Amino acid sequence: MNKKKVIIGVCCVVLLCAGIYFFMRKPSSGKMHLATVKASRNSITNTVSASGTIEPVTKVDVGTQVSGIIDKIYVDFNSEVKKGQVIAEMDKVNLLADLKAKEADLATSKNELDYQEKNFARSNALNDKQLISATDFETATYNYNRAKSSYESLVASMQRVRRNLEYATITSPIDGVVINRAVEEGQTVAAGFSTPTLFTIANDLTQMRVIADVDEADIGNVADGQKVTFSVDAFPNDVFEGKVTQVRLEAKTTSNVVTYQVVISAYNPDLKLKPGLTALVNIYILERNNILTVPNKAFRFIPDKKELQAMNIKVEEDIKEVPQGKKLVWVKNENTLTPKLITVGTSGLNMTEVVDGLTEHDEIATDLTADLTAVQKGNQPGRSPLLPGPPRR
Repeated sequence: MNKKKVIIGVCCVVLLCAGIYFFMRKPSSGKMHLATVKASRNSITNTVSASGTIEPVTKVDVGTQVSGIIDKIYVDFNSEVKKGQVIAEMDKVNLLADLKAKEADLATSKNELDYQEKNFARSNALNDKQLISATDFETATYNYNRAKSSYESLVASMQRVRRNLEYATITSPIDGVVINRAVEEGQTVAAGFSTPTLFTIANDLTQMRVIADVDEADIGNVADGQKVTFSVDAFPNDVFEGKVTQVRLEAKTTSNVVTYQVVISAYNPDLKLKPGLTALVNIYILERNNILTVPNKAFRFIPDKKELQAMNIKVEEDIKEVPQGKKLVWVKNENTLTPKLITVGTSGLNMTEVVDGLTEHDEIATDLTADLTAVQKGNQPGRSPLLPGPPRR
């Protein structure tokens, strides 16, 4: 029984090795090929992506400081208005009644003040001649001061009533376009604790801005004046441009994600951008144009001398140590590969700037690949004998 188990185990190992061999065996390939690229002038850009909301640069919420019924509305959505233009009026019946009552009270208080002032003048003259008692003089002084205070209080109250009457006529504080109307004629508004918003007016829709939320990992690279491109779903084929005008310092935390608001200017001459649209933003944190560059994969190239010699390419002695601040590349000159140290500058995703060490059109080795030839009939890669063959016709 043990001998039988040993035989079965040996057979399993043999089959497993055969399967691994057939699976791991590489198909035949053609000649090796040295991939090169010439140093050339390009642009390097790095961007930060974010999303934001488009809104007018200047937007004013128009409200009312008095409670009452909206009597008339003179504007609607998208209406163009001028500064000082009447856009709505509230019912003024109660306000006018309050004004008349205050005017009557003020007239009565003025008469009382005039009488007490004359009485005080007579009492003062008699007191100087010691013809009245001190008590009578004090009473006259008290009555005069009380009448004066009452009159001044009514004057202030009258100013408040008149101002409330002015507030009942609602005017536009700026030139612009009405982008929101929150009330209807006959609606009652209450201004007891806060000023209710009746209209929202945008100053100039040709000057818009994007409030973008930038992740905390990227905010350190964002600065004022950087170029920005963005798109909106409403116009998927259009690319809009702007620039960073402000990086706000206050952080926003949503679902444990920390972001910072970046304000981006957006010129809108065609009025395509509407308030509230969502913008997909690319902020150019790095932009270098017309600079000498090489691909980043050139720094990872390691020559295989045996393969290159088979290709009749001579490889010169490698540089053992690369000084700090330098990069090593291999320059191909006819049939010779020469190591060369270069000084690099800014780096992008695929390209790196060459500051010194290369000239334009120098041929740089990037990779060593195989030119796969067409597989001839009957020379197909090995297939595991454990797998079923293709179906026969």
